[in-house]
Amino acid sequence: MDLVRLERAVIGYRTPLLPPLDLSVRSGSTLGVLGPNGAGKTALLKSMLGLLPLLGGRLVFPTGRPPRVGYVPQRDRLDQSWPLSVLDVVLMGRTSLLGPLRRFGPEDRKQAREALEEIGVGELAERPLYALSGGQHQRVLIARAIAAEPELLVLDEPTSAMDPAAERVLLELVERLKRAHNLSVVLVTHQLTAVAGFATEVALVDRARGLFEIGPAREMMTPERLGRLYGREVRVAELDGQIAIVIARAVEHDAGDGRSREDAG
Repeated sequence: MDLVRLERAVIGYRTPLLPPLDLSVRSGSTLGVLGPNGAGKTALLKSMLGLLPLLGGRLVFPTGRPPRVGYVPQRDRLDQSWPLSVLDVVLMGRTSLLGPLRRFGPEDRKQAREALEEIGVGELAERPLYALSGGQHQRVLIARAIAAEPELLVLDEPTSAMDPAAERVLLELVERLKRAHNLSVVLVTHQLTAVAGFATEVALVDRARGLFEIGPAREMMTPERLGRLYGREVRVAELDGQIAIVIARAVEHDAGDGRSREDAG
């Protein structure tokens, strides 16, 4: 069953960013939304969650209600100087579960601590947010999302500024949480390695080219489609069951001496 569906949706703030598009998030799936910086990925995400009104088309919740969402924002968009403890931050994830005028109770605190333990940072509960490393902070944000008891886990650029090893550890954690909580996942990123071998479906987005394509990951992660997305040659290979992707250097013409030169991009 679909949890969320966009039908001939026109997304944008005042003017359309992309052609009318159809998109669905199926129960138990992992959708990777892939594109360069400034491609319109976050606008697509906000439209899917009902946070950005559509300029046209329809947003449909086939179950009759919006799914419960656990949201992990971009790390660099948060003020890490908040005078809050880690437990306070994770408790925020349970706000949507509270009734009118209700305060956090013992059960909420229990669930928040269990989320921290599940993520592997239970010992940080009483630490101030500003004292955390970047990796610890990211895990706390994931714990906050899990504390919301979500049906849909949404991650916006979760591996930005991470080295490849840290990225792999984080994605393996998300995959484990998906299985443990029977989640659907939407992963928004511009990093090819974060999608290859992780997403079941992939949407390719680039407003500069008016490009939107969606389909099974194996069909979308091809040299031809990725080449169109990034405007340069892309090589795709499979190594030990893992997809490896290399974006080739672009060749530019140097008007000064008539020779071509490589752009390290």
